[in-house]
Amino acid sequence: MPQTHIFWFRRDLRVDDNAGLFHALKSGAAVRCVFVFDTDILASLPPADRRIAFIWDCVADLRQRLQAAGSDLHVAHGRAQDIIPELARQWNASKVFANRDYEPAAILRDEQVAAKLAQQSGQLELFKDQVIFETDEVLTAAGRPYTVFTPYKNAWLKRLTPFFVQSYPSQNHLAQMDCWQTPPSPSLETLGFKRAHTALQGGSEDADQLFADFMLRITHYKSWRDYPAAKGVSYLSTHLRFGTISIRKLAQFAWQQGGEGAECWLGELIWRDFYQQLLWHFPQVVGNSFKEEYRQLEFENSPQWFAAWQEGQTGYPIVDAAMRQLKQTGYMHNRLRMITANFLVKDLLIDWRWGEAYFAETLLDFDLAANNGGWQWAASTGCDAQPYFRIFNPVTQSEKFDPEGKFIRRYVPELASFNNKDIHAPWLAKNPPLGFQLKRDYPAPIVDHAVQRQHALQLFSKNRS
Repeated sequence: MPQTHIFWFRRDLRVDDNAGLFHALKSGAAVRCVFVFDTDILASLPPADRRIAFIWDCVADLRQRLQAAGSDLHVAHGRAQDIIPELARQWNASKVFANRDYEPAAILRDEQVAAKLAQQSGQLELFKDQVIFETDEVLTAAGRPYTVFTPYKNAWLKRLTPFFVQSYPSQNHLAQMDCWQTPPSPSLETLGFKRAHTALQGGSEDADQLFADFMLRITHYKSWRDYPAAKGVSYLSTHLRFGTISIRKLAQFAWQQGGEGAECWLGELIWRDFYQQLLWHFPQVVGNSFKEEYRQLEFENSPQWFAAWQEGQTGYPIVDAAMRQLKQTGYMHNRLRMITANFLVKDLLIDWRWGEAYFAETLLDFDLAANNGGWQWAASTGCDAQPYFRIFNPVTQSEKFDPEGKFIRRYVPELASFNNKDIHAPWLAKNPPLGFQLKRDYPAPIVDHAVQRQHALQLFSKNRS
């Protein structure tokens, strides 16, 4: 009987340019591919979680691609640390290949899988795939992790060579797959979920189409990326999160393309690496402020204000439009993530961890490292965060980044008839549209920004003394 190896798909749901899959296929053994809907992860999610429907579609697409190559994908449902070693035992597989994950829970899971495999003379081999530089690959001259982005970015770019963005052409070695068939995949309903609306299609084809479209627009990225009503960003964050497209492919294009748009976008990809290495070096940031002096902030934490923020009923149109977009689609533009996070912490004086948890529940592209890093940046509690005294004014942010109110009108239609000036602060309108009544048709602001700004400054400065 020929030797069998397993490739375990996780957050790398593609056949092309997959590092771990490439190494598995080049190992000389017949390769069987597996994906596990892990109950340790699924148990805490609501039945209509958009991500599970998206992942299910990605897995279905992946399975079709493997079947087209004469092989198959075994889709299991249960605890990964039980299923993977058991499959290795059943199939007499001496090695399990996978791509490395840097989240604390994933590291623990992989350690458990490796230990069980070792007990049966097996081995777990992990490879870098979701970042360009991982763990200790970019360190300061003193051998320490960077905690400020710009020096990290400069060191990252200095270290970059074609080697680090070269493709792993796994798609060229699919003949090494085992020719086999597996039982049908579990349905969404069997998994305990139902289909939820999302504007994205799961699978590599949609990712490739989005990237092809963005390549035509990347020269405008730097000037358009902050305007949520414009088609300025790549819309690839969810596909990057679940690995339906290769980070090497994207970084290589941006690096070789050059120009201010591509360079700016490459900088955003470097932020991904920065947050991943921070999480790996400082796992304590999960649930805690990176800056010790801000671990005892006495937030007011009004449940009523938090509910108004979640529902897009704060009375600040740009905040409400952003929060409604998130609730309706599972997506939020990056500039709006900064505005809404800053508003929650600095205007409503609510613990950043409340917002972090809500985004974790609702964002289709939720990534622990990026979400934690982004929230701590906005809350001024993280490394290289905005200073605590930098507090966004939601009205001026709205006027600057949605000057014609196009985005607001899309998600707060009750304000559609306001002119371009008044739509940003409808409570100040001297001549509101005929028939419009504040508080009845749209809420008055739940807080006064100027007053709350002073409260926020007092809250943070007290913890610095």
